[in-house]
This record gives sequence, C-alpha cells and structure tokens, in this order.
Amino acid sequence: MNKKWELKDSFNAGKVAAVKGLQVHPLVVSILAVRGCVTVEDVITFLNPSLSDMLDPALLCGMDSAVSRLLAARSSGEKICVYGDYDVDGITGTALLVSFLRATGWNCSYFIPNRFDDGYGLNSASIESIIGLGVTLIVSVDCGITAVDEALLCRRRGVGLIIVDHHAPQEVLPDACAVLNPLQTGCDYPFKSLAGVGVAFNLLVALRSALRHAGAFEGRPVPDLRKWLDLVALGTIADVVPLTGQNRIYAYYGLKQMAEPSRPGLSALKRVAGIKDGPVSCGQVGFRLAPRLNAAGRMESAVPGVDLLMSDSPEESLQIAVELDTANAERQAVERRIFDDAVAMVESCGRYPEIFSIVLASDQWHQGVIGIVASRLVERYHRPTILIALTEDGQGKGSGRSIPGFHLLDALTACSQHLARFGGHRYAAGLGLTESEVPAFAKAFEAAAARTLTGSDLVPRLTIDFEVLPGDVTKELALGLKLLEPFGMGNPEPLLLLRRMTVVERRTVGEGHLRLRLKRDGFSFVAIAFNLADREVSGSIDVVFYPEMNEWNGSSTLQLRVKDLRTAE
Repeated sequence: MNKKWELKDSFNAGKVAAVKGLQVHPLVVSILAVRGCVTVEDVITFLNPSLSDMLDPALLCGMDSAVSRLLAARSSGEKICVYGDYDVDGITGTALLVSFLRATGWNCSYFIPNRFDDGYGLNSASIESIIGLGVTLIVSVDCGITAVDEALLCRRRGVGLIIVDHHAPQEVLPDACAVLNPLQTGCDYPFKSLAGVGVAFNLLVALRSALRHAGAFEGRPVPDLRKWLDLVALGTIADVVPLTGQNRIYAYYGLKQMAEPSRPGLSALKRVAGIKDGPVSCGQVGFRLAPRLNAAGRMESAVPGVDLLMSDSPEESLQIAVELDTANAERQAVERRIFDDAVAMVESCGRYPEIFSIVLASDQWHQGVIGIVASRLVERYHRPTILIALTEDGQGKGSGRSIPGFHLLDALTACSQHLARFGGHRYAAGLGLTESEVPAFAKAFEAAAARTLTGSDLVPRLTIDFEVLPGDVTKELALGLKLLEPFGMGNPEPLLLLRRMTVVERRTVGEGHLRLRLKRDGFSFVAIAFNLADREVSGSIDVVFYPEMNEWNGSSTLQLRVKDLRTAE
C-alpha cells in the first residue's frame, strides 16, 4: 500500500550537545531530540544504559507478599510449580523462574498449557492436575491477571497462588497471595510496559536481595543475575513491548549476553537459525530465534522450548533445537497457505477497499497460526483484522491484530454479546465464539470500526525522524546511529528523508528487490529497496531510508536501506 509520510517536528540539538562536550554525531543527537531526549542528561542516559538504573523491584505492588510466601515455601520444602504461557514471553519467563529457583534452593517444577487442549492462561483442570502432584504453591508467569475463578479454586484447595503478569487487569483482581503487575491500580512501579519476563526478573532481583539478607549465600557465590538477562531480552523483544526505559536496559545487556552465550540451548538455537557468533540484533531475535521457540507451541506443545532454554547438555540442546527448526518450517508452510486463502477471500468479497475491518473464518485453518497471518494481513491491508479457526463441533477460536487509532480490546468489548470469551489489549487479542455467531460478530465489528476510523486512518503512516541533505549522509552518521541500538518497538530504526535524488541506475535483484544508484549535488549513493521492485522508479525521487554499513567480501561500504520512495514532489 502507498504510505502517508509524516515528518516529525524537529530542531537541531547538535549545537547544544557540542557545547556540553558530547562526543556524539550532531544528527544523532538531533534525532534523539525529536524522540524526546531533549536534555544532555537524557542523551547520556539513553546512549549509556546502566544496570544501576534498574528500578527498585519493591515498587511493584505485591512484591513483599510474593517474596515472603516464596521464602516460606523454601524453608518448608514445599513443592512449587511455575505455570507459564506458551508464547516466547511465557517460555522465557518460565525458564527464568524455574532455573533461578532451582539454583537457589526451591523444589520447583513447571507447567506450560497446551494451546489446543488447555487454552490460554490458568486452567482449572490443569490446576487440579498440578495439585495432584503435591504442589502447594503455583507461580504464574505471563498469564493469570484475569484468573478470578482459578484463584478461588486455589484458595479453596489450600494452594498458594502468586500471579506474575503484565497484561491489562480487569476491574476485579484474582484473590491470590500476591499479584505482580505494574498495570494494576495503585502500583507505584513507574515503568508500565514490562513484558511478563521483565516482571519475573524483578521478582528474581527481590528474591536474591532477601536471600542475601537472610545469609543464604554465606560460603558460596551470590548468583549473578546478569547471566539470566539473555532470557529477559529474548522474551522482551519477542513480545514487542517498547524498548525504552527498563526494557532498553534488559535488551541492551541481554543481547550482549547472547553474543557469547553460556546457555547451551541458546547456542543451539542460534546455530539452527543461522546466526553466527558475535553480536546479536533485535531483528535476529524477532525473526529467527523467537519464531523457532514459538513454533512448537503453535503447532503442538511449547514444553520443548522451556526444556531447550534450561538444558545443560549441548547434545540434548541441539536435538531439541533441530526439532524446533522443523516445527518452524512446518509452521511457515501452514502460514503461507492460510495467508493465500485469506487474501483470496478479501479480494473476492467485493467490499474491499470500502470496508473498515477484516473478519474471516474457515474450518481449514490452524488455530496456532492465525495470529501470525492476521498480522500479515494488517501489514497488507491496514485494517483491524480477526481470523477465526472453526472446529468440527461448531466452535471458533479467533486471533486479532489492530492498527493505530483502533483499540482492539475496546471493540471486542462492544461486540461481546456475540462472544463466549475474549481478552487482550489495544493491538492484539484472542476470542472464542460459536460458528453461528460469526456473521453477526463480523457485522458488529465492522460497525465498531466504521464508528472509530476514518478513511485517512486506513492509510499506513511512515514516520520520518529527520530530513537531511546529501552531504549529511556519511559513514560517520551510519556508525553514529548504531549507538541508538537495540532497535525495536518504541525505539525503531531512525528514518531519514532525502529529496530530489536522481536515479542513475536501477536493476532488480533477488526476489522482488531494487538496487539503485542515486545522485544529487555531486554526491552518489548505492541504495537497496527490499520488496519494491514493482515500483516505477525513474527521474527524480524522494527516498526514506536508514543509512548502514554494508559488509561484503571483507569490505564495508555505505548503503541506503530504502523503506519507501516516490516521485519527487
């Protein structure tokens, strides 16, 4: 789709930085300024994430109660079970808690629900099975904040429940021993965008402090929590939470840990994903590591993912990693088929592009993959999208993704009379309904979208950080921008704008990519435009791009990675 370009309001903060003696490229500082770093102190803090800047975990409401209950369980030798979610955030959060608790004296097992048999979150039947194994304390991670009935079950059965979650709470919280969630009313923890594994890491910091105070580490080393930051970064990046504040610290140091992993499972996962030794990027986590961890849970069970991350055996780790790689290939094939089906349904319905939303259902779709396909449809059509996998017994399980300006959970709430269950947040949600309700739900959802969105909302925006001149685009700028890494949600790669560039060379490379040579004012640049080979490119054009150093055959050259282009205005 054609995008609407939006250039941020900007000012040159470079002179301010120079006066203060910062050794940072002025344009890099200016880009930080338009992103909200408006003082020299802001710039220094952003460019130099420090573990000492981590917030006090005691600020999380319920932390004292959670630590006290866990310490009591350790003293009495109780059996604990960590109950995690089946996505990467839940998998890493589970591996994080279980490995730390076992290493520091707790009797700890874990349970990951099966997406198809158990459904999302805490499940009464699963809780009963866990209790049957002698467990007297359950710790949820990345789920549980809406488990009011399940918490009452635990209370009736005399089993403790600690909820560690980051999803939006409902008006009534579960009656648990402790609820750790920065989004709950009255919580003083100022950073509200933690992933579930980030909340779990705060619990580890508080537990280690309490154990040290109690003398538990006398005569032996205090656990170095930095060695668990690879798991925190993996889950945080995969869950697409903003990489700012606390999350930037976790991602920054966790990626460093991944570069030379001491965890056999992560080494094996990198190997099957084709990631070489050395620095690991957010893109490699999001597009290579995370999908392989997610694949098992989408196709069958997520348990192998936890086993991989906790394995001490290189041989066992490689075996599991190969299995996950195979599951990921299967997931990709299923995803392609469903995507093709969905595109055909949209484009044959006779209502696109007038529609404000997309709701599709099929009894041929795999419920573990429809969320990914919904995301791809949002990228293609820029409409709130819900895909529903229908079952033989007349039920439907749906997964939805949204666009800026449309709160998906609010819309589902407005359509709740057609739903058996639903949950999620602004941009992603899940739901259940009967097959007979699908037409009425689709109509109600379209009405909700039409009330909220305008035609301009259905055109994707491309946010540009800064307009530059050809002379500004240098190797020094490309290297300076790397100081802003890790990039991700909330801290995307900076996008720059060059106007009136003359196309002096154009050729198609690979599968649908463009390689260009652009000139203006005596400056010449090589540019690569992925998936834009269908564009008519000639004469004078404007380009939005990210400047980077292209490494090839031992040489390093400046290259513009084009995000979008158009005929010069």
